[in-house]
Amino acid sequence: MKKPILAGALAVAATLSLAGIGLAQSISGINSLRGADVDKPLAAEQVFQQEIVRFNREYRQQPPLVPHSIDQYQIDLRANQCLTCHDWTNAGDRGAPTLSMTHYLDRNGRELDQVAGTRWFCNQCHVPQANAPELVENVFESTSDR
Repeated sequence: MKKPILAGALAVAATLSLAGIGLAQSISGINSLRGADVDKPLAAEQVFQQEIVRFNREYRQQPPLVPHSIDQYQIDLRANQCLTCHDWTNAGDRGAPTLSMTHYLDRNGRELDQVAGTRWFCNQCHVPQANAPELVENVFESTSDR
Protein backbone atom coordinates (compact mmCIF):
# COMPACT_ATOMS: atom_id res chain seq x y z
CA MET A 1 0.00 0.00 0.00
CA LYS A 2 2.90 2.37 0.64
CA LYS A 3 4.45 1.88 -2.81
CA PRO A 4 1.59 3.57 -4.75
CA ILE A 5 1.65 6.52 -2.34
CA LEU A 6 5.43 6.86 -2.74
CA ALA A 7 5.18 6.60 -6.53
CA GLY A 8 2.47 9.27 -6.58
CA ALA A 9 4.50 11.58 -4.35
CA LEU A 10 7.55 11.16 -6.63
CA ALA A 11 5.45 11.92 -9.71
CA VAL A 12 4.08 15.10 -8.11
CA ALA A 13 7.58 16.16 -7.05
CA ALA A 14 8.95 15.59 -10.55
CA THR A 15 6.11 17.54 -12.14
CA LEU A 16 6.59 20.47 -9.76
CA SER A 17 10.35 20.44 -10.34
CA LEU A 18 9.94 20.58 -14.12
CA ALA A 19 7.34 23.34 -13.83
CA GLY A 20 9.68 25.27 -11.54
CA ILE A 21 12.58 24.94 -13.96
CA GLY A 22 10.39 26.14 -16.84
CA LEU A 23 9.15 29.08 -14.81
CA ALA A 24 12.67 30.00 -13.71
CA GLN A 25 13.88 29.97 -17.31
CA SER A 26 11.04 32.18 -18.51
CA ILE A 27 11.59 34.67 -15.69
CA SER A 28 15.39 34.84 -16.02
CA GLY A 29 15.22 35.96 -19.68
CA ILE A 30 17.64 33.50 -21.23
CA ASN A 31 18.94 34.82 -24.54
CA SER A 32 20.14 33.03 -27.63
CA LEU A 33 23.56 33.64 -29.18
CA ARG A 34 21.95 36.30 -31.34
CA GLY A 35 20.69 38.15 -28.25
CA ALA A 36 16.97 37.40 -28.59
CA ASP A 37 14.76 35.55 -26.13
CA VAL A 38 14.91 31.83 -26.81
CA ASP A 39 11.13 31.46 -26.99
CA LYS A 40 10.67 34.19 -29.63
CA PRO A 41 11.15 33.27 -33.30
CA LEU A 42 13.50 35.47 -35.28
CA ALA A 43 12.91 36.40 -38.87
CA ALA A 44 15.87 35.03 -40.76
CA GLU A 45 17.44 37.55 -43.05
CA GLN A 46 19.15 36.44 -46.20
CA VAL A 47 22.59 37.00 -44.67
CA PHE A 48 24.77 35.13 -47.10
CA GLN A 49 25.29 34.84 -50.79
CA GLN A 50 27.01 32.03 -52.62
CA GLU A 51 30.40 33.18 -53.77
CA ILE A 52 31.41 32.96 -57.41
CA VAL A 53 35.11 32.97 -56.53
CA ARG A 54 36.41 29.91 -54.75
CA PHE A 55 37.66 30.50 -51.21
CA ASN A 56 41.19 29.49 -50.29
CA ARG A 57 41.68 26.66 -47.86
CA GLU A 58 42.59 27.96 -44.41
CA TYR A 59 44.57 24.99 -43.11
CA ARG A 60 46.39 21.97 -44.46
CA GLN A 61 44.07 19.11 -45.44
CA GLN A 62 40.93 21.24 -45.12
CA PRO A 63 38.21 19.61 -47.24
CA PRO A 64 37.41 21.79 -50.27
CA LEU A 65 34.39 24.04 -49.91
CA VAL A 66 31.46 23.59 -52.30
CA PRO A 67 31.22 26.69 -54.55
CA HIS A 68 27.51 26.16 -55.32
CA SER A 69 24.27 25.67 -53.41
CA ILE A 70 23.34 22.15 -52.27
CA ASP A 71 19.95 23.09 -50.79
CA GLN A 72 17.91 20.62 -52.83
CA TYR A 73 20.53 17.86 -53.08
CA GLN A 74 19.49 14.39 -51.97
CA ILE A 75 22.21 12.78 -49.88
CA ASP A 76 20.91 9.80 -47.95
CA LEU A 77 21.38 6.03 -47.75
CA ARG A 78 19.80 5.47 -51.17
CA ALA A 79 21.15 8.36 -53.23
CA ASN A 80 23.97 10.87 -53.38
CA GLN A 81 23.28 13.63 -55.88
CA CYS A 82 26.84 14.98 -55.63
CA LEU A 83 28.06 11.89 -57.50
CA THR A 84 25.96 12.87 -60.52
CA CYS A 85 28.75 15.32 -61.40
CA HIS A 86 31.74 14.46 -59.21
CA ASP A 87 32.04 10.65 -59.53
CA TRP A 88 35.00 9.63 -61.71
CA THR A 89 32.63 8.21 -64.32
CA ASN A 90 30.84 11.57 -64.83
CA ALA A 91 33.27 14.33 -63.86
CA GLY A 92 34.94 14.65 -67.26
CA ASP A 93 31.66 15.05 -69.12
CA ARG A 94 30.30 17.55 -66.58
CA GLY A 95 33.48 19.65 -66.17
CA ALA A 96 33.39 19.08 -62.40
CA PRO A 97 36.34 18.23 -60.16
CA THR A 98 36.76 14.49 -59.62
CA LEU A 99 36.70 13.06 -56.14
CA SER A 100 40.04 12.31 -54.55
CA MET A 101 41.14 8.68 -54.81
CA THR A 102 40.89 8.50 -51.01
CA HIS A 103 37.11 8.51 -51.48
CA TYR A 104 37.39 5.16 -53.28
CA LEU A 105 39.33 3.35 -50.55
CA ASP A 106 37.65 1.14 -47.97
CA ARG A 107 38.69 1.01 -44.31
CA ASN A 108 41.43 -1.50 -45.13
CA GLY A 109 42.91 0.61 -47.93
CA ARG A 110 41.55 -1.52 -50.78
CA GLU A 111 40.57 0.34 -53.95
CA LEU A 112 36.88 0.27 -54.86
CA ASP A 113 35.03 1.09 -58.09
CA GLN A 114 32.40 3.04 -56.17
CA VAL A 115 32.63 5.67 -53.43
CA ALA A 116 33.38 4.04 -50.09
CA GLY A 117 30.57 3.96 -47.55
CA THR A 118 32.76 5.95 -45.14
CA ARG A 119 32.88 8.81 -47.69
CA TRP A 120 29.25 8.62 -48.90
CA PHE A 121 27.86 11.63 -46.99
CA CYS A 122 29.75 14.49 -48.67
CA ASN A 123 28.29 17.24 -46.50
CA GLN A 124 29.82 15.61 -43.45
CA CYS A 125 33.12 17.25 -44.48
CA HIS A 126 32.33 19.53 -47.44
CA VAL A 127 30.10 22.55 -46.87
CA PRO A 128 28.93 25.30 -49.23
CA GLN A 129 31.17 28.34 -49.10
CA ALA A 130 29.36 31.44 -47.95
CA ASN A 131 30.37 34.86 -46.77
CA ALA A 132 28.27 34.62 -43.61
CA PRO A 133 28.68 36.68 -40.43
CA GLU A 134 30.11 34.99 -37.36
CA LEU A 135 27.60 33.93 -34.71
CA VAL A 136 30.27 33.94 -32.01
CA GLU A 137 33.66 35.64 -31.82
CA ASN A 138 36.29 33.82 -33.83
CA VAL A 139 40.02 34.42 -33.43
CA PHE A 140 41.15 31.73 -35.90
CA GLU A 141 44.16 32.67 -38.00
CA SER A 142 44.99 30.93 -41.23
CA THR A 143 48.21 28.94 -41.47
CA SER A 144 50.98 30.92 -43.08
CA ASP A 145 52.31 28.10 -45.25
CA ARG A 146 49.50 27.34 -47.69
